[in-house]
Amino acid sequence: MTHASNALPKTLRLLALTAALLASAAWADEYSDVNQLLRSGKHSEALAKADQYLAAKPRDPQMRFLKGVIQTEAGKPADAISTFNKLTEDYPELPEPYNNLAVLYAGQSQFDKARAALEMAIRTNPSYATAHENLGDVYAKLASQAYSKALQLDASNTGVQPKLALIRELFAPTGKTAQAAARAPAPAPAPAPAPAPAPVAVAKAPTPQMSSGVVAPAPAPAAAPAVLAAAPAPAPAPAPVSTTAGSGASKDVEAAVHAWAAAWAAKDMGGYLGAYGKEFNPPGKMSRSAWESERRARIVGKNRISVKLSDVNVSVNGNKAVAKFRQAYSADALNVTSRKTLDLVKAGDRWLIVKESTGG
Repeated sequence: MTHASNALPKTLRLLALTAALLASAAWADEYSDVNQLLRSGKHSEALAKADQYLAAKPRDPQMRFLKGVIQTEAGKPADAISTFNKLTEDYPELPEPYNNLAVLYAGQSQFDKARAALEMAIRTNPSYATAHENLGDVYAKLASQAYSKALQLDASNTGVQPKLALIRELFAPTGKTAQAAARAPAPAPAPAPAPAPAPVAVAKAPTPQMSSGVVAPAPAPAAAPAVLAAAPAPAPAPAPVSTTAGSGASKDVEAAVHAWAAAWAAKDMGGYLGAYGKEFNPPGKMSRSAWESERRARIVGKNRISVKLSDVNVSVNGNKAVAKFRQAYSADALNVTSRKTLDLVKAGDRWLIVKESTGG
């Protein structure tokens, strides 16, 4: 991507959502067909096939997300913004639509809207590294605009020009930055089980793939305003629950983690919220009461919730513990699988969550 006054920073990344909500092999074929048409640059055909699919399954988030990607690639940003906005309304727990909204807004120089969308992505998933990077780029663009305005108002201010020059140099197209790429966690598995993958290399094709594991954004062509890429990563086969050397403390931590998941699935808000210690720091600088209200609204409002844990690994150090596991979350029409880490501390005879992060 080349640098221009209204161009996006080259590190601002448009990502593909990897949640594959598949009930049969036929569904997998539908996604594959749309992806193939998109990779071939047949945007009209890909959009028609996506619309045909959505006529029968209008709430399907994966195909709706793919539709937004197709609209973006086809040069229809207004349509893509509408698609991603509706996705955030129906599935506010998914960070990727917020990220892609931010990229589209930034492409229109609506940097305040881009900032707000990225803050929502990070609030939804505090460990979403790409959204953090994109937010930094948006802040830099806002700073550039502010410094330019300051120079217009006071050209004699010698302290502003070096700052403006530094930001412009930061985003100038160079060989090094043109090759930069980031990795983002994928929230759900691919449709077919497969062995756990090795680290995924940067994908060259600027199209989305259904995948699990790591999504690697790749540089777009020089004229493109944003980067769009995903690398396919087969989903690991479910592993048996395990812990570190069988101490009683490890078993107690594991039991606490499973009790937390069970309370979540049962929409038992007393048990769910009670699993978090007083030291727990809610994401996005929310107050504890605001976070609890938001969690209550999201959980109680679901018709059905399933939370299944696998590959649980617990390490204990005195009165502190870390539990890492794979979480398969299902609620109504949504299915998302991700890696999760819980930090816990012992309070009396209970192990309580003090930090929660996704990915890794």
